[in-house]
Amino acid sequence: MSTFVLVHGAWHGGWVWQRVVPALRAAGHEVYTPTLTGLSGRAHLLNPQVGLSTHVQDIVGLLETHDARDVVLVGHSYAGQVITGVADRVPERLAKRIHLDAFVGHDGDAAIDLLPTTVADHYRQSVAGPGYGWLIPVRSLEKLGVTDKADVDWLTPRLTPHPWLTYTEPLRLTGQEEQVPAVFIECVEWMRVFTPQAEKAAARGWSTHEIATGHEAMVTAPGELAAVLLDVAAA
Repeated sequence: MSTFVLVHGAWHGGWVWQRVVPALRAAGHEVYTPTLTGLSGRAHLLNPQVGLSTHVQDIVGLLETHDARDVVLVGHSYAGQVITGVADRVPERLAKRIHLDAFVGHDGDAAIDLLPTTVADHYRQSVAGPGYGWLIPVRSLEKLGVTDKADVDWLTPRLTPHPWLTYTEPLRLTGQEEQVPAVFIECVEWMRVFTPQAEKAAARGWSTHEIATGHEAMVTAPGELAAVLLDVAAA
């Protein structure tokens, strides 16, 4: 059996995986769903110095504290940067890393530079205005492909602003992350902001998969997502 560590994206917390976790545990796997520093239930730790390296250390610390090994590390959206950094730091603890509609960064890449220009410009404008220069305000759920009212009502009160430094701090890699087999899952029924990342993953020889849902697959298609995660872990 595997140990899954599911890492949420911007504005979210570990709670966002709760519709996926039961299927993984029912299959006999251990599952951790940490919340990154400064987000959701850890929003009291939010400050302008919280960056990508902070979040990488969050996950490295979790793996080391639990002495977790043969881990299937899943990163959604922004957390593609996080799990790549973790894979570089502790490749010996990981069996696979799965980028769920997520960034595929190289050494020196900042997340903001991996977004399409129009989306990146929107982020910069939001940060400069309502984000006070250091926060990314919560993005429209409709833009992320969440249209069901019950899902919108569940997500909306739980989302919190995201620290801007995590998008501007470059990923620093030594090349050790290449030791960890990587998989990409693209969510294909929304704006498809991460299609260039999926193409990059395919060009690097990664196994790729598609789920017919919006960006928030763990909310809008938890059964389908769990099935793909289980298949990837078993492969």
